[in-house]
Amino acid sequence: MTSFSRINVALTAALMLGTPTLAQAEPTRDTVIATVNGTEITVGHLLAAKDTLPEQFRQMPAESLFQPLVEQLIEQTAIMQDAEDTLTPRERIAFENEQRAFIANAALTRAAEAALTEENIDEAYTAFVTEFDGREPAPEFNASHIIVETEAEAQELRALLDDGADFAELAREHSMDGAAEGGGSLGWFGLGAMIPAFEEAVQSLEVGEYMGPLETEFGWHLVLLNDTRMSQAPALEEVREALEADLQREAAQAELTRATEAATIERAYEDLDPSILMRDELLDD
Repeated sequence: MTSFSRINVALTAALMLGTPTLAQAEPTRDTVIATVNGTEITVGHLLAAKDTLPEQFRQMPAESLFQPLVEQLIEQTAIMQDAEDTLTPRERIAFENEQRAFIANAALTRAAEAALTEENIDEAYTAFVTEFDGREPAPEFNASHIIVETEAEAQELRALLDDGADFAELAREHSMDGAAEGGGSLGWFGLGAMIPAFEEAVQSLEVGEYMGPLETEFGWHLVLLNDTRMSQAPALEEVREALEADLQREAAQAELTRATEAATIERAYEDLDPSILMRDELLDD
């Protein structure tokens, strides 16, 4: 459905308009800024509308954005009142679905955000470390590589390395993957994280040694082993993002389960032919 917006369509002209001053010295979200046939438009409506604007509009000065946005709300209210009873069955049902989805998403978002306390994060990290320390220790490797398209290129770079060139500098200048910017560093990884040929290469090296050219499906590599260690639980900050995502997912699922179990649900679709899903014409007049 096409979306019409005063902000998008008439922004240039609107920027020339003056900005009215609110009558209240200390407005609140309930402060009325306009009425349309008795329906109030408040500061709260204005702020919520601003939050839905594209980023380039939200960054505009308030004095440029204020009046066009208020006028858009007025126009939307007027056309809503005029057309409210004219929705087609398809439009009415789509509106009901959007309302259902909005309220459900708001509830799940609140539950997810409430779960992100430092206490919960610390507890999750403690559980993570406990599980991690219970595993069998395994070797981990810190390696860098240079990857190029041809064996000849790799041989030329190998010769430069043999003459004392810096591996990281060569990687920045010649490597063709995303690790080049970081001097070819691949960071720490365990067994099974890399393709077999690369994994075998790092296992055969001593710290500080390099080898190659090595051919894989991605190209020709020169491989440098920076360090090795036995696996250990990463620091909290290294896994915080993943722990937070798990906490939010679990909290949202718990809220979904709670609400569903508390509801009286009668399912009446068991005998319905799934092909009904393809009958879009049922939404039309």
